[in-house]
Amino acid sequence: MGGTKKKPISQAEKAQTAQDSAQGGPKKPEKKSAKEAKFAQQQAKQAALVAPKMDEKQLLKVLSPMKAITLYGTSRALGVNAAIASQVLRNLEAKNVVTRVGGYSGHYIYAVTGPAGSPAASASA
Repeated sequence: MGGTKKKPISQAEKAQTAQDSAQGGPKKPEKKSAKEAKFAQQQAKQAALVAPKMDEKQLLKVLSPMKAITLYGTSRALGVNAAIASQVLRNLEAKNVVTRVGGYSGHYIYAVTGPAGSPAASASA
């Protein structure tokens, strides 16, 4: 009735690599390519942690069409990590480019500041 159980995937892969190495297949190139793949993944992660090389006008061009400028919306629009988007928004707020108009506990909503220094939302109209 019984029989042998199906091996888990990890054990099946180990058995396959052991079988390949027994046939004379060198293992070194595989490790090198795995290292290169891991290095490429690390570089992609680091790229997401770097602030975008944009000036204020370019950032405004990206952010102004947004209905609500939020941390995660900015993160998605710029293609960066949420921590970097938070830094960008804080820097823009310090330069009076955007103004915090709502939200709480880190989930703030921003509006683009108009030329007179007031929020450019339709509050002046």
